[in-house]
Amino acid sequence: MPRITKEDLNNLIQDPSGKNRAETAEKISREFSAESLSDSERLLAEDIFRLMVRDAEVRVRKALAKNLKQTPLVPHDVAATLARDVDDVALPILKFSEVLNDEDLVDIIGDNADSVEKQRAIASRPHVSEIVSATLVDIGHEDVMVDLISNDGAQISEHSLQKVVDEFGENERIQKPMIERNHLPITIAERLVTLVSDRMRSELIARGHIPEGIVNAVMTQSQESATIGLLGDGAEERDVELLVEHLHTNNRLTSGLILRALCMGDVAFFEAALARRAGVSLINTRILIHDSGPFGLEAIYNKADMPAHFFPGVRAAVEVARETDLDGGERDRERYSRRMIERVLTQYGDLGVEFDSDDVDYLMGRMLQLPSERNLQP
Repeated sequence: MPRITKEDLNNLIQDPSGKNRAETAEKISREFSAESLSDSERLLAEDIFRLMVRDAEVRVRKALAKNLKQTPLVPHDVAATLARDVDDVALPILKFSEVLNDEDLVDIIGDNADSVEKQRAIASRPHVSEIVSATLVDIGHEDVMVDLISNDGAQISEHSLQKVVDEFGENERIQKPMIERNHLPITIAERLVTLVSDRMRSELIARGHIPEGIVNAVMTQSQESATIGLLGDGAEERDVELLVEHLHTNNRLTSGLILRALCMGDVAFFEAALARRAGVSLINTRILIHDSGPFGLEAIYNKADMPAHFFPGVRAAVEVARETDLDGGERDRERYSRRMIERVLTQYGDLGVEFDSDDVDYLMGRMLQLPSERNLQP
C-alpha cells in the first residue's frame, strides 16, 4: 500500500518544480483521504498540507482541494484556507467539505459578494443551514437562487422564501424548482398561485403544497382585485355603470367583489353594484346608502340580496367612507383601506368575532367564511 516515504520528501527537495510538487500533493492528499496513513504519517501530511496551501502554483493547491474535498479528517485551517482561494481551488471544498462550519460559509459569502461561482458552490452543498441560505438570499444572485431553491438539502426559512418570491416570483427559473421542493410553506404556495402558469398551478396542487379550494379562492381574489383596478381613480360614472352591467351579465357581480371594492375605497362601484343587484335607480340607492338613519343602508343591502353576515363590515366601511375623502395623495387608497379595515375589525370584535390579521385578503377570506346562519347583526 502506498505510504508517505522518505523518497517523496527527497523528491520535493531535489526537484522542487511545480509539476513535482503537484504530483506529490496529489499522492499525499489521496492517501490522506483514503485513511491509509499511520498517526505519525497523518500528522506529517497535515504539516505538508499547511505548506502547500501557500504554494504559488495553483495546480498544487488545486490537487489538494480535489482530493481533500470530502474527507472529514482534513484540518479545519487547511480547509478554510483552500475555501478562500481562487475559484479553481476553492469550489470543490466549498461544495463538499463538511469541515467548514456555518460561520466559515457566512464569512466567505460576505467576502465574496460578487463571486457568483463561490456562492453557487455553497448553495449546492449536500446540507445548507437556514442561516447560510439566508445570507445567500440577502445577496440574491439569480443563478445562486436557482441552485439554492433546487437543492432539497438546503434548509430555507419561510422569511427567506418570501424574499425570493418578492424578487423572483415571476421568474420561471425560480418558480419551477420552488414548486418542486419537498416542503413548501402554504404561505409561499399561496403567493405563487397568482404568479405561475396553469400547468405549474396544477403542480402546486398535485404536490400537496396547497389545497385546490384555496387555489380557487386566491384566483378569485386576484381576479376581483384586478377587476376593481380596471376603473382607476376618478373613473367616470358611466364607465362604472358599464363595468357593473358587464359583471352582472356574466354572473361575476359577486358579494365578495362588491365588498372588496368598498374595502378599497371604491364607493362609486359599491353604489352602482348595489343599485344593479337591487333593481333600484342609482340616485335612490345613494340616498339609502348614505341615509344618516339606521334603516336606509340595511334596506338597500337586503334588497340587493347581499349576505347578512357581511352587513356589520359593510356598515362600518360606509361609515369610514362618510368620514374620509380620498385626496389623491401618495398611497391614498392604502391609508383609506387601513382605516376601513381597523373599523371593520372593531365592529366584528364587538360582536365577538375575532380576526388575527389586518391584511385585506385575509380579512376578505375570513368574512367570506363566516357562517351565514350566524346572527352577527346587533
